[in-house]
Amino acid sequence: MGPFADGWDEAQVEAVLARGDPDEVLYVPILVSLDPPDCAWSFGICKQLAAHADARVRANAMLGFGHLARTCAALDRDIAPLIEAALTDVSEEVRFKANDAAHDINHFLGWRLPTLDD
Repeated sequence: MGPFADGWDEAQVEAVLARGDPDEVLYVPILVSLDPPDCAWSFGICKQLAAHADARVRANAMLGFGHLARTCAALDRDIAPLIEAALTDVSEEVRFKANDAAHDINHFLGWRLPTLDD
């Protein structure tokens, strides 16, 4: 998958983040959230990327929050405003991924985040 076709580790992820190329960075939140080596580290990366300038990266950060709700069974509640803000993002893709994340978090963690369905 992108710059991680041969696998990945934390150092490779940090190198991609340091380069800052959105075409590479957009893979990061998905990778670190599907099989997180450390939930707090993965959460921090998704949280950082939720404010990225590139809508594709923001959308994947939202997707990452949903994955982390499933894989880690816990998230810091301070992401609630990030998800709520993403539900009104200018990008339709970000809004839809935030909606999916809100549904996943509500289901797996028992939160009551707003969704686009409300």
